[in-house]
Amino acid sequence: MLPVTAATIRLFLHVLGATVWVGGQITLAGLVPGLRTLGPEAGPEATRAAARRFNLIAWPAFALLVVTGVWNIAAEHPTFGTAYTTTLMIKIVVVAASGITALIHTQAKSRTMLAVFGALTGITALAALFLGIMLATG
Repeated sequence: MLPVTAATIRLFLHVLGATVWVGGQITLAGLVPGLRTLGPEAGPEATRAAARRFNLIAWPAFALLVVTGVWNIAAEHPTFGTAYTTTLMIKIVVVAASGITALIHTQAKSRTMLAVFGALTGITALAALFLGIMLATG
């Protein structure tokens, strides 16, 4: 069996955070239309309840991503001015955008704003995931 190292644990925790943050958003996006069909009173309340419960695990997962992301950078000792660090800087901006749009989404009052910022959060989360794969394989 391969040894368990700090790098293994670091990567596991980062992937765990990404699984919850990104995968949870995809799952919730699939559930919301079904919850809305429960009727004019039950649908909105069920949707809000599901979103509130998701937030209880999503935000700690996002924090885990940030902490392990900093840990990844510290462990990699990237050389600035390379394609790797350019990709890394883009990823950091996209991760920040994902968190900011998610925060705005949680504060939105209209269905339009919920939809727009929910979509932006999902797109930026997927982009961050893709950039992370690029960094891990590049």
